[in-house]
Amino acid sequence: METTSAPSRIAERKLRDRQARRAQIISAARRIAETEGWPSVTVRRLSDEISYSQPVLYAHFGSREGILSAVALEGFQELGVALEKAQKRAKADGAVEALASAYLAFASSSPALYEVMFSLSLNVPFADSATPAELRFAFAQLMELFRGEGSKSELLSEVFWASLHGLAELTRTKRLPRSRQKERLKALVELFNHRAERVPRL
Repeated sequence: METTSAPSRIAERKLRDRQARRAQIISAARRIAETEGWPSVTVRRLSDEISYSQPVLYAHFGSREGILSAVALEGFQELGVALEKAQKRAKADGAVEALASAYLAFASSSPALYEVMFSLSLNVPFADSATPAELRFAFAQLMELFRGEGSKSELLSEVFWASLHGLAELTRTKRLPRSRQKERLKALVELFNHRAERVPRL
């Protein structure tokens, strides 16, 4: 029976410790941002918050922007999971409303997270060969709605996403009254419902 060598165990432990530190830094950044805003998320503040030296934070992410980009990618993964769950729960004729509701609920429940995903100037490529898997995963959930539209499926997904983002961002920044969000959602669903493929739900 083979046993794991001591060097391997040490390497595995170091990897787990590194992953735990990374997760702790991201979590702290999100927590500060949700209560105080992104300007308060600095390397110095994070260092004080979680009791790691600044060089440790730089070793993990390289810069403050690297930390914010990691938060954004975590947000896209969570958004993709939320959309995937909504689609699986939805009835055949309610998928558009389910995904739209899930998207807007995500943006509303985590405004600072949504802000770093879309509104801050980060070096996270969209619509590019270097686009991270987390972004592709989230967008794939929207494309699933329009897969029956052939060559137009990607275009319709982009327009649907742009519509959702517009509602989310204009509501987050108080350009649109939150009191009419249900009406806007209903209007959006009516516009897109007839274009989405009716996929039987098991």
